[in-house]
Amino acid sequence: MKRLDGKIALVTGAAGGIGAATAQDMARQGASVVIADIHDESGKALAQEINRYGGEAFFVHLDVSREDDWTAAIGATIARYSGLDVLVNNAGIYLAKSCEEATYSDWQRICSVNLAGVFLGTKLALPALREKARTSPQGSTIINMSSTVGLKGSSVDPLYSMTKGGITTFTKSTAIEFGNKGYRIRVNSVHPGAVETEMAAQHRKADLNDPAAIDAARQTIAASLPIKRVAMPADIAAAVVFLASDDSGFMTGSSLVIDGGAMA
Repeated sequence: MKRLDGKIALVTGAAGGIGAATAQDMARQGASVVIADIHDESGKALAQEINRYGGEAFFVHLDVSREDDWTAAIGATIARYSGLDVLVNNAGIYLAKSCEEATYSDWQRICSVNLAGVFLGTKLALPALREKARTSPQGSTIINMSSTVGLKGSSVDPLYSMTKGGITTFTKSTAIEFGNKGYRIRVNSVHPGAVETEMAAQHRKADLNDPAAIDAARQTIAASLPIKRVAMPADIAAAVVFLASDDSGFMTGSSLVIDGGAMA
């Protein structure tokens, strides 16, 4: 038996990076996966790939900052699979601007995705998650993608750190609220450190068109970590699958750090 057999999962920002790795891993573990993203072409291609190797997936267009998009995505999920067990709020953006450089428009943009997106997803998926939790051994689950800079400050992008810190405390607050109300919905957050797909954003001085510069940035990070390598998207996806599974049935309000020892 696979870890996610029979579960239905909606993953935002699933057309690439951590989101795509998560969708693939969930499908391999037996889940029916809804790939939700603004990038239609790559999202549809991923769904087709998963279906080709025997998984179950379909794509829905979702701008997480738009309430109507969320309503449509959740409606499509229920219409196809008759419920929802797992919500992965993974979609996010990174600006790499200092407090002095950032504008109010920048603040509004990053908050609309990183914060409003998590709020809208949680609120609008709640009825479906609560309903499925009634018949699930360990209830339903929400997994919010935060960051290590949601636990400490970032000198590179303070607005990103602010939003990820908000996700951290929102996770804990909703975990308490849903637990106290008897909803049987667990809520946890994941806190990646340096991940291969985020290298350019975290080290903006490296030229995206210069493989040598990117490799130098990668090596600098790896050397600073006790584990001596940067994370791959699959490393983060494995943690999300664990939190989505019944193996994490006694975890809620937790912050799962996956950073190669950086925070230590």
